[in-house]
Formats: sequence, C-alpha cells, structure tokens
Amino acid sequence: MNVTLEKTFPMPGSAQTAWTLLQDIEGVASCMPGARITERTDAQHYKGTVAVKFGPASMSFRGEVEVKAIDATSRTLRLIGKGTDSTGSSGASMDLTARIEAVSDTACNLVGNSEVSMSGKAAAFGGRMMNSVADQVLKQFADNFAAKVQALQANGPGGPSASAGGGAPAAAPEPTQLNALALAWAVIKDWFKSLFSAKRA
Repeated sequence: MNVTLEKTFPMPGSAQTAWTLLQDIEGVASCMPGARITERTDAQHYKGTVAVKFGPASMSFRGEVEVKAIDATSRTLRLIGKGTDSTGSSGASMDLTARIEAVSDTACNLVGNSEVSMSGKAAAFGGRMMNSVADQVLKQFADNFAAKVQALQANGPGGPSASAGGGAPAAAPEPTQLNALALAWAVIKDWFKSLFSAKRA
C-alpha cells in the first residue's frame, strides 16, 4: 500500500534558522514522534528505530535512513528510509523531500512531500485510514520542529538571548511523544466516513 502526502507548515523563525535545523538529521529525527537515531554510519547513512504505542499494544520498526541530497540554494533535503518491525511481519519505506520557503525575515514554511509504502500488518489500516494516521504524525512532527525552530531563533544571533548578554541559552523543548489518542480518533472518524459513504452508495 502506498500513501502520498504533501503538506505545508508555518514556522516561527527565519528560513535560514529552519534550514540550519533541517540539515541536522539527528535533530530532525528527534522531532518525529517515537523516532530515535541509534547510529551514524557516515554523513549520509544513519540507523534508527521508530516505536508506536497504542495502550498495551506497540509496534517497533528498525531501519536505515539515507540522505540522498542536500541543496542549500533551494534549502531542500531529500531522505529515503526503510525498515521492518521487530517481528518481521511488517515493512515500511519512505521517500521524503522537505524544503524551507521564506515568508519574511522572521517566518517561513516547511513544505514536505512524502511517498510512503507499507506492507504486512502495518498496511492493515487501509488507504483512507493510513492517510489520517500519516496526517496526525506529520502534524505532531511539525509542532516539534516548530518548537525547535523557535528556540533556535531565540538563541541565535540577534535573538533575545544574544541581545540580553549573559546566561546560558534556553534549551529547546523536549519533543512530544506520539499521541496515540489523536491517531485513534483520526482512524475512527475515517471509519465512520467510509461507513456512511457506503450506506449512501
């Protein structure tokens, strides 16, 4: 099963600040709910895990991320990730292109285009439900990324911390974990939509 998504999220910082963060692969991974980089093989290759928990049930993926391209001129990053769950019953791959678009001196947009392919148990949600789950994951990722951009903007040159003179920079807020309730609610809403659509047909 394949899912393609393109989303735009406003960021509370300059394009250069957001681009600086986007090039930090470990930092970007920490914004993804449940994700963690466990090993850096070289400048282009990383290993990591992604864990999703729904009450007592959980699914853990272990895989690799490859940085395919970094274009500073267009502020664009392309990543390819592949992984399998701990039981070997599910697989997933993602081709992600993310870019930063300037809006003003203190605001920008994070634009992401991703193609996700899933197999096995992970594909059991179905097309429309997977879209809702992916939407929720991307929203939580964007919220975490925006918090880091805001902290980096404040602590960077010209930011409040720099102009105040003295004191350690404030640490970026810890990224929130995957909100399983939001995912479950999205899946339930889509199930009802498909149910009523089928009745009207």
